[in-house]
Amino acid sequence: MTTTLIDLFAGCGGMTAGFTEEGFVPVLAAEHNLHAAATYAANFGEDHVFNASTEGGFSGDIEALPDEAIPEADVVIGGPPCQGFSNLGSRDVDDPRNKLWKQYIRVVQHARPKVFVIENVDRFMRSSEFALLLSEADGGLLRDYTLSYGVLNAADYGVAQRRLRTIVIGSRVGRIPLPEPTHSRQPQLDETVMPWRTVRERIAELPEVPATTTLPGSTTTRLNATLPGEFKWLDLHIGRNPTELSLRRYDLIPPGGGRFDLPVDLLPDCWRNKTSGTTDVMGRMRWDAPSLTIRTEFFKPEKGQYLHPQWEPGSHARRVNRPITHLEAALLQDFSPRFVWCGTKIEIARQIGNAVPVGLAQAIARHLRAHLV
Repeated sequence: MTTTLIDLFAGCGGMTAGFTEEGFVPVLAAEHNLHAAATYAANFGEDHVFNASTEGGFSGDIEALPDEAIPEADVVIGGPPCQGFSNLGSRDVDDPRNKLWKQYIRVVQHARPKVFVIENVDRFMRSSEFALLLSEADGGLLRDYTLSYGVLNAADYGVAQRRLRTIVIGSRVGRIPLPEPTHSRQPQLDETVMPWRTVRERIAELPEVPATTTLPGSTTTRLNATLPGEFKWLDLHIGRNPTELSLRRYDLIPPGGGRFDLPVDLLPDCWRNKTSGTTDVMGRMRWDAPSLTIRTEFFKPEKGQYLHPQWEPGSHARRVNRPITHLEAALLQDFSPRFVWCGTKIEIARQIGNAVPVGLAQAIARHLRAHLV
C-alpha cells in the first residue's frame, strides 16, 4: 500500500530523500527558494512542487498555497525556518520566520495525516513558539494528535556528523515515541548499537586535490526557470584559491585543533582579542570521528571545523590544507552520490547546510513505517 508524504519548507529534499528510501511517495512539496526547489524537483519530480516560480495557479510563499490544493496524505514532514531560534541567529521571538510553523499546522489541518514530523534546531524546544505548539495539542488545532519530542543527534542514527535537531512527532494513531539510537560513540556499552560513522567512511576515497574551483557551465530548466545545473558527483568537488596567509594558518592546525593552535602573529585582531569561545573556528576535522555540524558556509574555515582531516606531524608530512568541498559536505550530510544539484555555488552550499541529514530522516521514516502498518 502506498504511503503518501507532504514535505513543507522542503529545501533541496533532505527529509524527502530519507523518506523515499523507506518507500514513502511524495504528493506535495513546498519550498520558497527557487534553486532549492529546482534541486528537489530534479531528484523527486516537479509535478508536485509548489514554489514562487511555479505557474498553473500557484505563486508566492507558502501562505499563498490554497487550502484546496493541499491533498490528503499519510505523513506531513518539514522544518519551518529556524534562524530566529538558532545559536547563530538573532534569537528574536518576534522574527517572522518563527511564525511559519503556523502554516505547517494549517497544512496538517487540511491534509489530515496520520502522523506529522517537525524538525528544527535544538533551541526550538526552549522557545515561546514551541510552547504555543504544545498548547495547540492541548485542546487546540492539534488536539487530535499526541506529541512526542526531544533532541536527537544525527550521529546516533548512522550519519557521520554530530548535528543536534529537535524532532516533534505528532500522531493520531497512538503515541509514537522518538526512534531509539542505532549508533553510539561508545558501542561497547550497548551491544545493540553500532559505532558512530566517521568522516573517513564518507570522503576518504575522493581526490585530495580538486580538479577545479568552478562548477561546469551547464544550465537546466526547472519550474519554468533556467538556472545552473544539473550537477552530479565530482562536479561538486570544487576547491578554492586560499591566500598564502590562509595556507600558513591551515598548515599549523592538527586534527581536532582550531584557532587556538595558531601563533599570535598569525591571528587576526578579532581572534587575538577574543580569548575564549568559538572553539571550532579554523578547525580541522578528524578522520575517525563524525564531523561537527555542517553549516551553510562550510567552505570558509573561519566559520567552523571545516578543514580537510588529512594532516600528519613533521615538516615534510602529507597535509591537505583546504576546506572541504561541496561534494564532501554533501556526503557528510548523507546525500547519495546519485543526488543532483541545481544553482550557483553559494546556493548549493546553502542547500547542503540547511538540509536535514538524509540518514536521520531515513531513521525517522523507518521508525514511523512500523507504526503505520
